[in-house]
Amino acid sequence: MKGTSTLSYILLFVFLQTATIALAEGTPNSTPQQALDLLKNTKLPDSSAWWPNIRSTLFIENLKANINFPLKIYQGSNTNFCGYAALSYLPLQDDPLAYTRFMIALYTDGKATWNNIRFDPSAPIHNAAGTLRFKGILDIRHADQLWFLVLADHFRSYLNFFNHRFHPGSEDTFWAAVNYGKFNRMIRQLLGWTVEARGSDLIRPHIPDLYGHLTQCLSTGTTYLYVNNTYLHKKDHNKFRSSFPTHFIVLEQIRRLPGTEDGVDIVYWDYGGRTLRQVSLRFLKKIIFGITHCTPPPAKP
Repeated sequence: MKGTSTLSYILLFVFLQTATIALAEGTPNSTPQQALDLLKNTKLPDSSAWWPNIRSTLFIENLKANINFPLKIYQGSNTNFCGYAALSYLPLQDDPLAYTRFMIALYTDGKATWNNIRFDPSAPIHNAAGTLRFKGILDIRHADQLWFLVLADHFRSYLNFFNHRFHPGSEDTFWAAVNYGKFNRMIRQLLGWTVEARGSDLIRPHIPDLYGHLTQCLSTGTTYLYVNNTYLHKKDHNKFRSSFPTHFIVLEQIRRLPGTEDGVDIVYWDYGGRTLRQVSLRFLKKIIFGITHCTPPPAKP
């Protein structure tokens, strides 16, 4: 939006800081320190017969980075891993101990169980983890390579009709892609969260009061938006053409802009960090194909 004053930018900065604080007020099932303690007190072998191409030093460094800086997890350049990176937003902040325990078990035993789901990766996955190249920072994030590949190998959807098995380069194809139904199913089955979803891969949800609906979702849980990311990053929002959803983002805050009919500030997490944008509700209705509202299971006694 044009003509934004210096005062407006200051207010936006304060709003962004408030959003950061508000997100931290939840009650996670475990803490980063518990996860770090588990990693510190677990003796991992220098090499793994299960994962011949994973370097233990890079694996451990990657786990520490994810525990300490959960919002910086990134799917890598030119991959279809974005759905799994978006999924990671929940366990890395709500239960980093469970995530770390699962990753350690995968590394040491070649298989692991989470929420009664048994992950037993195929031989091509064992050999592929640690070999992905030309993917940006993902090249040296061996824990993320393992995590993304294992999730893609286990959870399937209609997008896998012609891509049933992993082959070198499959991370760039529909084999690794996540459609809306699969994304919601992974959250329910893997994490045990309650999921209320509105939308689809092709048709946008009809929500007359979008601002009210999103505000209600944010007040009671974590909210994912399934969007056409191409247009989210366009400078001219008026030049919109019909297209399909490509991206999952986490909406963290929304606030009406004074003096506008439907202008809003939004703060969202988008693979690597938070972004604050000024957009119109009309534009949001055009790019949103799905709204997923997630609430965690009851805390364990």
